[in-house]
Amino acid sequence: MSDTLCINTLRVLSADVVQKANSGHPGAPMGMSPMAYLLWTKYLKHNPANPHWYNRDRFVLSNGHACALLYCLLHLTGYEEFSLDELKRFRQVGSKTPGHPENSLVHGGIEVSTGPLGQGISNAFGLAIASAHLEATFNKPGFPVINNYTYVFTGDGCLQEGISSETASLAGHLGLGRLIVFYDDNQITIDGETELSFTEDVAKRYESYGWHVQIVGDGDNDLTGLTKAIENAYTIRDKPHFIKVKTTIGFGSAKQGTEKVHGSPLGADDVANVKKKFGFDPAQTFIIPEEAKAVYLNCKEKGKVLEQEWNSMLEKYAAQYPELSGEFNRRRSDVLPANWKSVLPTYKPEDAGKATRQFSQTVINNLAKVIPELIGGSADLNPSTLTYMECSKDFQKHSPEGRNIRFGVREHGMAAVCNGLLAYGGFISYGSTFLNFIGYAMGAVRLSAISHFGVLYIMTHDSIGLGEDGPTHQPINSLMMIRAMPNILLLRPADGNEVSGAYAVAIENRKRPSVICLSRQTLPNLKGTSIDGVYKGAYVLSDSQPNTKPQVILVGTGSEVSLCVEAAALLKNVNVRVVSMPTWELFKEQSNEYQLSVFPDGVPVLAVEAGSVTGWQEFAHAVVGMKSFGESGPAKDVFKKFGFTADNIANKANQVLEFYSKHPCVSKVLRPF
Repeated sequence: MSDTLCINTLRVLSADVVQKANSGHPGAPMGMSPMAYLLWTKYLKHNPANPHWYNRDRFVLSNGHACALLYCLLHLTGYEEFSLDELKRFRQVGSKTPGHPENSLVHGGIEVSTGPLGQGISNAFGLAIASAHLEATFNKPGFPVINNYTYVFTGDGCLQEGISSETASLAGHLGLGRLIVFYDDNQITIDGETELSFTEDVAKRYESYGWHVQIVGDGDNDLTGLTKAIENAYTIRDKPHFIKVKTTIGFGSAKQGTEKVHGSPLGADDVANVKKKFGFDPAQTFIIPEEAKAVYLNCKEKGKVLEQEWNSMLEKYAAQYPELSGEFNRRRSDVLPANWKSVLPTYKPEDAGKATRQFSQTVINNLAKVIPELIGGSADLNPSTLTYMECSKDFQKHSPEGRNIRFGVREHGMAAVCNGLLAYGGFISYGSTFLNFIGYAMGAVRLSAISHFGVLYIMTHDSIGLGEDGPTHQPINSLMMIRAMPNILLLRPADGNEVSGAYAVAIENRKRPSVICLSRQTLPNLKGTSIDGVYKGAYVLSDSQPNTKPQVILVGTGSEVSLCVEAAALLKNVNVRVVSMPTWELFKEQSNEYQLSVFPDGVPVLAVEAGSVTGWQEFAHAVVGMKSFGESGPAKDVFKKFGFTADNIANKANQVLEFYSKHPCVSKVLRPF
């Protein structure tokens, strides 16, 4: 009786949560309640009293629209932030129970932000990679420092999104044996029955990916079948696990098994009927019988014991392996190694120029030696993005201690896996591709920003300067697309010093992602650049007449800064200031006094960037930029065609000077708010 009561309590509570808000998705929570109850009370290793216990099992609700289920589970099992009042504030402004799970709103219980379908299941593969890598790195005989599982609930929508196919293929290749996915096969989408658009054999698809696949035919009632499937999964450690569970969406509702219970409240009458059917008082809301409450809250006591046992084991581990223990504790505390910045190279103008992707290669390999939590790779572009860490091996099925992840041609999946690695804690993850193809990954990049995950996105071939590959590869709109997003840093370094600065900034910003944009073409090391300058966002590189107010300012980013320096030299008898602006976001965080010291009032500003002109109006009075797609040809010729030459920039500067000699010029950094 207690199992049935606990399951129906979860069903009824989920229905009440959605009904109180008059908004949400009751059907999936009601259908998934049996497997949720079984997993959370009998198998999930967690401690509600300490949601951050490092060796906890990770649970991801990939079909995030079903979040009423997750919030109810968190409340029932004793997570303090998820009080009954918070359940009653579901989908309300300022609540911790928004319409889809958001990890950044709470201190624990929500591992990753889900909702955009396919993201959560893909994050989970990053969580599983993190666990496998730590297990291989720190575990010793008799000391299972890390042995947690990653569990996922997912639905038809997640499995239809392309990102889940990308990452499921990778997970099968990597043999992530501590990953268990439960597929809620309720055969309903928003439009109606899945047969309208989704008739493939999902089980065979996952078998072809190299997964261990099981099918539970009656997820509404068969706890024995669910139990057997979970325990079978524990016996196989060289494949990820896919458990297809046939359920009835909205189980108990008069509208069960239809799309009508997918995205709308049941209605007061139907909720009352559900309660009657399950033996609850229809006049009461948010009912939690004492017997059910005791069963769920027992998770809290079990969790405390599990963590205490783990902590006792860690004490013995520390005595036997003090160095490993110290490193493990540092990493799980997310504390950077001491003096890590000392390995960042600096350059003088006489040092040989390189493409900034080549300067980046040096920095990554220097950092990899002193920051062992740095982990990542490229979307099948190591020879081009130059992000392979030579001090480590590949992360593969038989070498999980490796830190180089071969993501394959899977940009979107790569970004989502990097989010999962960050979410685990104790890792700094990165993914790399050509800047133009960050567009393929933007769904996951956006969630990096929402989730406050400091993922490093290392994007090379950052402008029309990549040349011959032509407009399909030339990212003329990508810079502005990224800058338009809150809580993200876009860093476009001009030379070796600024590349070092970009990495310093990105590594230290653990609560927001960074996109480092790097050139294919060779750039000179410039006089006046510095690591410290990058921290300011923009800084004065040179004044042709120091200690006097400039007449015109040339500001550039990345490969165009050196063009600004060349153009300034052509402007005879003009007091020209050159400003390097590697990141808008950090500059906007500086004091207005500092901003005015860079862009003084009354001085016109000409911006130069081989990307869209959109957005530069925030700082500049005129822009040399892209107003069309690019063209295929040698980089030098493409730059010339679109006006990125010192001669053209100097001519445009003279036009700006002439125009503003007749019109008032107010600094763009002077703003009312």
